[in-house]
Amino acid sequence: MPRYAVWVVLLNLSLLPFGFPAAAQSQQPPAAPGTKSSVPDAQGTAASAGERLSDQRLSGSISGLIVDPTGVPIAEARVRLSREDQSPDQEVLSGDAGQFSFANVTPGPFQLSITSAGFATQSSSGILRSGESYTAPQIALALATAVTEVRVVPSRTEVAEDEIKEQEKQRVLGVVPNFYVSYVQNAAPLSSKQKFELAWKTTVDPVTFGVTGVIAGIQQGQNYFSGYGQGAQGYAKRYGANYADVVTGTLIGSAILPSLLKQDPRYFYKGSGSKRSRILYAIANSVICKGDNGHWQANYSGIFGSLAAGGISNLYYPAKDRDGAELTFENTLIGIGETAAVNLLQEFVIRKLTPNVPAHEPADP
Repeated sequence: MPRYAVWVVLLNLSLLPFGFPAAAQSQQPPAAPGTKSSVPDAQGTAASAGERLSDQRLSGSISGLIVDPTGVPIAEARVRLSREDQSPDQEVLSGDAGQFSFANVTPGPFQLSITSAGFATQSSSGILRSGESYTAPQIALALATAVTEVRVVPSRTEVAEDEIKEQEKQRVLGVVPNFYVSYVQNAAPLSSKQKFELAWKTTVDPVTFGVTGVIAGIQQGQNYFSGYGQGAQGYAKRYGANYADVVTGTLIGSAILPSLLKQDPRYFYKGSGSKRSRILYAIANSVICKGDNGHWQANYSGIFGSLAAGGISNLYYPAKDRDGAELTFENTLIGIGETAAVNLLQEFVIRKLTPNVPAHEPADP
């Protein structure tokens, strides 16, 4: 092979790597002028889709005006914007002219809730389109319905009056007054007026007159207080003395001193606990009582009332039958013992014999 032929072959071999790609590219014929290429432009298609999506999601705004029923703008009304796409709610306050607005709102259904002091809550809804500046129809708030709650709480005096009316129905065997017993735990304290009224009703009760007459008859039959003599005149004096004892003892021990010392003259039925605790409670209540403040204290009203009544009785009993100071104190102690005995009967017997007894809760020990 001639020498120049060898060099030609070597040159051709060295150009092969560069010649074949070029040839491959040149194998695709160019498109004719005015003819669209059959291969789609991927980048152009993606750009067009993004533009369409952006057009669909353009934010918008919502505005409106809030007025009262007369058309006067309402300032500082709270406007809440809620959307169905679970986006966080937005809130604004209306301006001095009643206007409000929300910017950069995502398109779609929405709801407005408007509240203001003194007005009923109002709602408005709509659909915001892409890029739209939505103006809500004028929103007129109605006046709120006034709800007035009136709680009538009776006074302590009124409560006590109702309780006294129940107590005045309490009669042993339906006859004998049993007014000075309360079956209501923590009963309302009596006013001074109510203490006097209860004492008065006790002293003028027909049964009181009848029992006084029986006692006077027994005394005359046994010739007690012989200085009064016998016959109708003697009976009348005994009757008057006994009735005076009832009046002075009741007024002083159950009305005057309880009003001055602010103590309750009633016995508060316990009705629960062991028999021993009830016995001790009944006995203790012969020397203690409830104060008008609800606390237990020494029964100064009952003790001093007995002493005072005994002293006053010396004014109308026969001279030879009048009690001296020592006998008056003895009678007071006897009276305390009698009160304890009556309390025991109240706790275990009398309630069973008394109709029209109100439902009760046990008294505090």
